[in-house]
Amino acid sequence: MIRMPVEKIIEKLKQASGVSEEEIRGRIRAKLDELAGLISEEGAAHIIANDLGIKLFDQTTGRLKITNILAGMRAVEMVGKVQTIYPVNEFTRKDGAKGKVASLWVADDTASMRVTLWGEQADNVLTVKEGDTVKVVGAYVKDNNGRAELQLNDKSELVVNPEGEDVGEVKTQAVRAAVTRTKIVDLSEGMSRVELLATIVQTFDIRFFEMCPDCKKRVRQRGEDSFVCDEHGTVKPYYSYVLNAFLDDGSDAIRAVFWANQVQSLLGKEDEAVQGMREDSEKLEELKQSVLGKIVKVGGAVKKNQMFDRLEFNVFEIDANPDPVKELEVMGVSKQEVPSIMDLKGESNE
Repeated sequence: MIRMPVEKIIEKLKQASGVSEEEIRGRIRAKLDELAGLISEEGAAHIIANDLGIKLFDQTTGRLKITNILAGMRAVEMVGKVQTIYPVNEFTRKDGAKGKVASLWVADDTASMRVTLWGEQADNVLTVKEGDTVKVVGAYVKDNNGRAELQLNDKSELVVNPEGEDVGEVKTQAVRAAVTRTKIVDLSEGMSRVELLATIVQTFDIRFFEMCPDCKKRVRQRGEDSFVCDEHGTVKPYYSYVLNAFLDDGSDAIRAVFWANQVQSLLGKEDEAVQGMREDSEKLEELKQSVLGKIVKVGGAVKKNQMFDRLEFNVFEIDANPDPVKELEVMGVSKQEVPSIMDLKGESNE
């Protein structure tokens, strides 16, 4: 299923129909009430689009601008400029097989996104420089905590500085500037580019789950030791993981979800090290306890957990070691106030 964020659906409906945002949101809420929790907010928005006779997807494959690339699309082609290069990371699967992954942050004149390269594709980042133009062919799009990412496998292609391609001025700076520092008490459902500076006050067990080593989708267990991927059949799964924790910034607290890459940054551990502790509950307990009281800067999106009727924060990026004094000054705390605040924070962690 192709996934379009609710906020993007609302914006498209508003532009195409002339109906106000307030009325569109009201119709979505009414549809949710009508179906009594049997549909998601995104699903309700799709129904409203159909009621208004508006087609949400003009194109789902082929050459696309980044702003039009959505999770669930396949056979996508995109051209953009490389903004950041993330090095090759090698890992070992449970069956002992070696794997590797690397990624690029790429922008065009509409938006920017992460491009992830698996297996032999990962070595392509060694030939790329920041500022290069790259053409991605035959990629699929995956949802990573609410953000669409282009994924390249052995059937995809990455062309560096292709002839005849001119990206022009890119939108990376505008996207980064859209991140808003706020306080937890001011968070509301649907906020998608939010930054928090907060302290980890509670952590929960790291949960591991099985994924297909080829397409990185969840697999289904069949029998005691057999796992099946809808696309690749019976596979030996790769284990990804997630950590939930409560963040507190003094104004309020919120449950935050850290996925694999963010867990590694938070714990200061490579993927291989985390994988090696999957069945060692004592070491995992030590790790999660080690980050209690830690001040972190996180960027992400606010979503409503319908089951528990609460807001949660999906973490997209993390600075696990921010300068507390500098960050408090960013939030408008004077230099005279900073020492006393930090003294109080130290006392609260004792």
